[in-house]
Amino acid sequence: MSTNGLIAGSSARGSTGVPLPIVVATLVFVLVSSVGGRSSNTLADEAVDRAFAAFFDAFTFNEMMAATDAIAMSGTTFDDAYGRLKKGRTYSENVPTGVVEGQRREYGSVYYYSLDVPADYDPNRRYPVRIHLHGGVDARAVGGRRGGEMGRLPGDEPRIHVLPTAWSRARWWSDEQLANLRIILATAKHSYNIDENRVTLSGVSDGGTGTFYVAMRDTTPYASFLPLIGSIMVLGNPIFELGDLYPNNLLTKPFFIVNGERDPVYPTGDVTPIVRYLRQGGVSVTYRPQPNGDHNTVWWPAVKASFETFEREHARNPLPDTLTWQCGEGDSFCRAHWLTIDRLTSTSGPEMRPDVNTVPMSALRRFGLRATGGRVLSISQGSNAEKLGLARFDLVLNINGWPVGDDMDNVLEQCCKAGKPIRVTVSRDKQTVELKGLYRPSTELESTMTLLPRRQSRSGRVDLVKTGNTVRVTTSGVAEYTLLISPDQFKFGEPVTVITNGQVSFTGVVEKRLPTLLKWAARDDDRTMLFGAEIHVAVN
Repeated sequence: MSTNGLIAGSSARGSTGVPLPIVVATLVFVLVSSVGGRSSNTLADEAVDRAFAAFFDAFTFNEMMAATDAIAMSGTTFDDAYGRLKKGRTYSENVPTGVVEGQRREYGSVYYYSLDVPADYDPNRRYPVRIHLHGGVDARAVGGRRGGEMGRLPGDEPRIHVLPTAWSRARWWSDEQLANLRIILATAKHSYNIDENRVTLSGVSDGGTGTFYVAMRDTTPYASFLPLIGSIMVLGNPIFELGDLYPNNLLTKPFFIVNGERDPVYPTGDVTPIVRYLRQGGVSVTYRPQPNGDHNTVWWPAVKASFETFEREHARNPLPDTLTWQCGEGDSFCRAHWLTIDRLTSTSGPEMRPDVNTVPMSALRRFGLRATGGRVLSISQGSNAEKLGLARFDLVLNINGWPVGDDMDNVLEQCCKAGKPIRVTVSRDKQTVELKGLYRPSTELESTMTLLPRRQSRSGRVDLVKTGNTVRVTTSGVAEYTLLISPDQFKFGEPVTVITNGQVSFTGVVEKRLPTLLKWAARDDDRTMLFGAEIHVAVN
């Protein structure tokens, strides 16, 4: 009999006792499903590989979200997808190094930037990144100079430097620049192996001021903020029409601040009291005032070692157990790490304490002085200082024997009591003059003031603390918020409890959801910050 006859339906049996047509059919099936030696499982794995390759190759959020549909349809499990996302994309060694110029267009404007990549870049190594914001924003033409022309702070550790540009219509303190920094960082992540937990934001002058703004609006991508010869107080200037800013948000990350004593723009005499207020409010600040520093960075060789040590010692915790975040009505940046504020109440809630933005009334102001360090700039008419005999441009050397240095406000608080004698030694017209009297600061002024002005009535704030699988949340002015739950932070399979303002708002076992994992992976493109579930809370 011919083979064709067997295939046609002969009832003859093979040596196994199985009817031969069935044997042949089985062989045909195996051959079809194992083309090239690949099983059906292998083909499925390849479909998953292709779906994730498309995800990692995507340049924009919309492209990444479109790629997540293919991942979901590929049949992959949550745990497999989670492992692949934690591993991340495979990086090529065939990428540009040295100064790499880039630009992006948005609403008719060109945002120039550059990357400075180590010449010996190794794609298998995760590199720290320092984004550095230049000064002189208002002096630049539209688009500014190209990023590579701005230089950078020289250092020893191999890192990737990112140098964006800003100008008068796209200052660092704008939503446009918040988005620009995000996009540039995402673009760099696509080609270079970046350590997501060691991305720092530094800046000089206007750039230093800009770091405060970013910290109060979009803290999540950054490990720390390093403002140099800038000032947070610039952001309170009404000409910028920034709306409300919330110094409470500075609590989430550490700061390294440098200012110069002789700086005519932001001298330590103005900055030191602000640093003291921030510290009193709980902000983590490393402060390096430069005694002879001007409005430049000639002090860099003396500061470099401590600056870089600070960066190394303050890696980002992508999933912190404590968080504070505050945002205003219509604010497009209402997220900090695994917390999002979704909706505010229709009326403003009571202000939460402590509040970094509420600081003690300056002792100098109560005394009747405005000064930079020990230099008197102006005197209030009828004030205690005027009656004591202080004059404009006096250099106050000491008060009751305490040397003034760059913080006369602190000296007044420490050494002087209302109604007690005060002795002030000043340098005036190259002569030393001693003034005596009683310390009688004004009692008509409010006991506190705001660091940055409040301009709108409604904002919402959330403070939370996580312990095990329990999250205790305190809110003010917030109607709804969402917690993003990561397998790296919570024990899935065990109950999660959320207590809001003393009441249990959620308790139960949360399930790992692949769509949630993929959605937030597309938004963040961060191997160290992946979320498998969301808990949405309507505040009672």
